[in-house]
Amino acid sequence: MRGEPSCPKCGGRVRAPGLFSDSWQCAVHGTVHPVQPVIPPSVDALTVVVHRTQVPVWMPWPLPVGWLFTGVACAGDDRSGGRATAVACSGPGPLGGMGELILVAEELGVGLGARYAGIDGPDPGPYLDVEKPAQTKVLAAGRPTPLWLVTGTPDDRAVFAGEALGMWLWAVVWPEQSGLLMYDELVLTDLRDAGAEVELVPCGALSPRLLQP
Repeated sequence: MRGEPSCPKCGGRVRAPGLFSDSWQCAVHGTVHPVQPVIPPSVDALTVVVHRTQVPVWMPWPLPVGWLFTGVACAGDDRSGGRATAVACSGPGPLGGMGELILVAEELGVGLGARYAGIDGPDPGPYLDVEKPAQTKVLAAGRPTPLWLVTGTPDDRAVFAGEALGMWLWAVVWPEQSGLLMYDELVLTDLRDAGAEVELVPCGALSPRLLQP
């Protein structure tokens, strides 16, 4: 399961810093913050990301009934710390069947959220009509946070994006009809502030969406 670091924008291989560059390089996208290999979901894996990241680690908390934490990904390295995080959760969809949700927090230009959204990135701005009212809101770190529907995404998913704590916040939901989950006024907690409660997170099997969005 331990692979190699990869490009947050395309998932391709990246070249480590060396003699000719002091940053990670993707042949297509140039300088990037590498996505570290995804490991099976566990409280320990979550704790590692929480302690190294510079950006929020968003999770619906409490989780919707029947939902489980199904993986976490982080973009960045030991020198810069995490510059983007992606937390996956899975559970019963609002209309039946299984639903999957990936919440991404990232700095401007990282591109991980756009990759999971299935659009050309790196940021959601061109795909948001912020002149219109937001389609939904979540409570993120205690603050009402508007999210707009992202246009131009594949038909198999619903994507929302906005800004929270000075970072992009993406919510990517599969299948598309499970996007109804986002209209239930989800409460999102930054797990950096959760303390010992992190140990209570129920874990499921690794979501393949984290590996192959």
